[in-house]
Amino acid sequence: MDNGASSYRRFLAGDDEGIAELVRLYRDGLVYFICGFTGDIVIAEDIAEDVFVRLATKKPRFNERSSFKTWLYAIGGNEARSYLRKIKNAPLSLDESAQYASEYENPERAYFNDEKTRLLHSCMLNLKPEYRQALWLCYFDGFRAAEAAVIMKKSAHGMETLLYRARNALKNEMLKEGFTYEDL
Repeated sequence: MDNGASSYRRFLAGDDEGIAELVRLYRDGLVYFICGFTGDIVIAEDIAEDVFVRLATKKPRFNERSSFKTWLYAIGGNEARSYLRKIKNAPLSLDESAQYASEYENPERAYFNDEKTRLLHSCMLNLKPEYRQALWLCYFDGFRAAEAAVIMKKSAHGMETLLYRARNALKNEMLKEGFTYEDL
């Protein structure tokens, strides 16, 4: 039984604790997944919040053809792509970007506390966003490749190819950062 699906059904039936459970269960993973699109944890947190607000207010229908988590991440990916389309033609001025950079500390550092994990995360940031998303979904969030394919709107074969390329790109980045073959 998918905990997210049962919590969502309870929320739809009038139990507000259901939506609170969804936020507790999926918020952090969804934020890090969306961060793969935006490259900015603060923006990713805002988009994830919008996803949960959308669930609470619009109450979209969950058809149960996939797991609840897969469905939720697909919504998050769509919201992130929509956000990126909106800002595409609205670049920040130099003053705004300098203020923005100094205003926020990187809260991800608390999550990645040991040295190798920080280096791994650093290597992942050097990858194409699509590679980061695929690796994050399959290796950090535990999605199967078929579920990740649904979230990323890829075919099963396309997802396998993407994962293969992403793993190779990550391996090359790790070797550049000083990892040894034993570390891989």
